[in-house]
Amino acid sequence: MSDKRHQIEESEVQGLKYFKAISGLLKRLHKVGCQRDRAGNRLLHMDQYVSLLLLYMFNPICTSLRSLQQASELKNVQKKLGVPRASLGSLSEAATVFDSRSMLEVLEELGGQLQPLAMPEPLTDLPGILTAVDGTVVQALPRITWALWKDDRHRAIKNHVQFEILKGVPVQATVTEANASERDVLEAHLQAGRIYVVDRGYAKYRLLQQIIEEDSSFVCRLQDNYVSREVEVRPLTPEARAVGVVHDRLVRLGCEPRQGDLAGPVRVVEVACRPHVKRMHTGRGGPEQSEKIVIATDLLDVPADVIALIYQYRWTIEIFFRFYKHILGCRHLLSHGRNGIELQTYAAILACMLISLWTGRKPTLRTFEMLCWYFTGMASLEELQTHIQRLQKTR
Repeated sequence: MSDKRHQIEESEVQGLKYFKAISGLLKRLHKVGCQRDRAGNRLLHMDQYVSLLLLYMFNPICTSLRSLQQASELKNVQKKLGVPRASLGSLSEAATVFDSRSMLEVLEELGGQLQPLAMPEPLTDLPGILTAVDGTVVQALPRITWALWKDDRHRAIKNHVQFEILKGVPVQATVTEANASERDVLEAHLQAGRIYVVDRGYAKYRLLQQIIEEDSSFVCRLQDNYVSREVEVRPLTPEARAVGVVHDRLVRLGCEPRQGDLAGPVRVVEVACRPHVKRMHTGRGGPEQSEKIVIATDLLDVPADVIALIYQYRWTIEIFFRFYKHILGCRHLLSHGRNGIELQTYAAILACMLISLWTGRKPTLRTFEMLCWYFTGMASLEELQTHIQRLQKTR
């Protein structure tokens, strides 16, 4: 149904008091973008704009910038969110005036309030913060000329995300054109005290060395045809054999000219696994065949079975990407500019953090649906609280 045919009613927007939990954090954004407004004529401020973006995330009736403009005309929205009636022009301008980097401090503070989720005990006693890293492509309109991808008619942006596995939420995102190198983006945003869990697309030995120099660690899948020189064979424990570990070795990675990219030997753990069902259908594997996953790491004192478990949890970021694009509606971009897309991305991360704070669990489709039913007036506060209490009991 198009926006022209459906006018958002007051009864379709409720439960806005849940946003009050974050209103204090957003207040610091109120003056952002007001440097040029010497006359004090600005009506829509950044904290109000972010509140409207969150409303867009949680209310499926809001499907576009125009529907968000309609929602800003509702008295209930104006009262509970403290936002004025916003014109379509002011919402479009907001994506260029309000610096997206101003939201990073809000995300960092809210992320600090999150408690770790229930996880296998070996993952909770590691020498760093488990952080899965990957990128996802979101298709864009041809008019977004900076979003280079396949050709002039096929444009796209890429979100490079760092995802804290134990908390179940993203903590950092960088927006680039789809053709940007994921390895270069990670290299520019390395932090100390993390264990970066990455797929084989990040297997650049110089990048792995930089992670070590940044006082962090890595668990990185390698290509099956990797080149190495064996230094030491480590014995396999019964626990390692039980999860399919077939080799645990110290090696020098790379051919002779590239061995200088890594200053010293690293550990390589090989795990046997069944091929994906798609590989079976294409003849690249079979039900009785197995393939190996080759994992490189600098964590020498962590058991091999735990290394395999760490890499298994890399898939949590793939689940988030599905949630981000298909559930939060971020396949539809509200802005064509890089800054506006970053604002929408950070608002999505904020939404995930809020769900985790409200429920004590990682964001899921069922919980998101329940919140949407509540925010649209189809579920009562009592029904939402019952759902949240059930989640907290099963945590």
